[in-house]
Amino acid sequence: MTDRLIRTSSRLLLPVVALALASCSLSHTGGSGEERQPPASASRSPASAATTPPGAPATPSPTGPEPSSCPNGELIPAVEVPAVHADPVVVPEAKVGGEVVPAVTIPGVDIPAVRIPAQCTEVAPAPGGCLGAASIPPVSIPAVRIPPVEIPGVDAGGIKLDPVRAEGVSAPAQSAQGVSTPEVCQAEPKDGGVVPFVIRPFIIRPFVIRPFVIRRSIIRPEGCNARRECIPAVEVPAVEAPGVEVPGVEIPGAELKGYEVGRSQVFEGKDSIAFALEADVLFDFDSADIKPSAAAELKKVARRVAEEAGDGVTIHVDGHTDAKGDVAHNQPLSERRARAVADWLATEGGLPEARLVARGFGESKPAAPNTTADGSDNPAGRAKNRRVVISART
Repeated sequence: MTDRLIRTSSRLLLPVVALALASCSLSHTGGSGEERQPPASASRSPASAATTPPGAPATPSPTGPEPSSCPNGELIPAVEVPAVHADPVVVPEAKVGGEVVPAVTIPGVDIPAVRIPAQCTEVAPAPGGCLGAASIPPVSIPAVRIPPVEIPGVDAGGIKLDPVRAEGVSAPAQSAQGVSTPEVCQAEPKDGGVVPFVIRPFIIRPFVIRPFVIRRSIIRPEGCNARRECIPAVEVPAVEAPGVEVPGVEIPGAELKGYEVGRSQVFEGKDSIAFALEADVLFDFDSADIKPSAAAELKKVARRVAEEAGDGVTIHVDGHTDAKGDVAHNQPLSERRARAVADWLATEGGLPEARLVARGFGESKPAAPNTTADGSDNPAGRAKNRRVVISART
């Protein structure tokens, strides 16, 4: 037992390194949509996401069935520790010196099994030119307690034995908060040129340990009187609740870097590529019909995607509008434009139709402000927001 205590103590004395990450994110103002008719009110600003602040309460784990796979992240395996059972100890009745020492039952111990359910990390889907929000859920290990135990003393028939007691032991609950970092997107410089790179920092949920606890064994020795009448020794074995360890979990960081290519822009990351084409190059006002003059640029993009996209990977075609007009008009317009470009890439660009997925984001993902600092209209910014982004993994 001494060796086991030394080994466990050594493990628990390992230093725990807390990694604090400073998340940097790009915020965007304005909206995206199509010039249809001016809205009656002032411009709108989308809410900005933020990382979980240090010391904030842990986010409750989502309810529902335990996951077996994670479509948008990695599976965090379940952790299981078996139940512990210790039988009661029965001390039979004894007669010594004409007196009766009554029987006694010392209660057993039952410690339930511990199961930390499987969880998922998540990197949320994001439009081309963006890195999706990333999150790791919180986790907790319940507390454990082994109650005290006592073998009663004896004072009868010329035998006197003191009671023997072992105190109860416990380990408190342990937990790690959930961590997250928001979506970050490329933003065009006001005067053109190269689009600056963006970084989504890595995040980590540290490992969590609830140490093992042990209630020591106790023995009440044999006792005999002058007549050589004896009461046998009584032993209550030690009881141990195993330790529980949940490994640390990390989502690696990611970055995008961009530069201009012809009348489209390309954003290249470590394992992805995205092309942003201005909607005014592709479509006439309020239309989802591709202009004949856009064919050369689309063919160039289709060729790059075919050369660099990994075999079998999904190719996303995302439509965006500026913030002119209302959402009820802008959202379906962005969807129709994305569908039109996806159809063109399949029929004219030679890309497999089964790999193309068209999505519309309306005015919800602006690349530039729709209004100036004083609230007036910003036509140049809105022109950048009217776009179609084609993206794929490389």
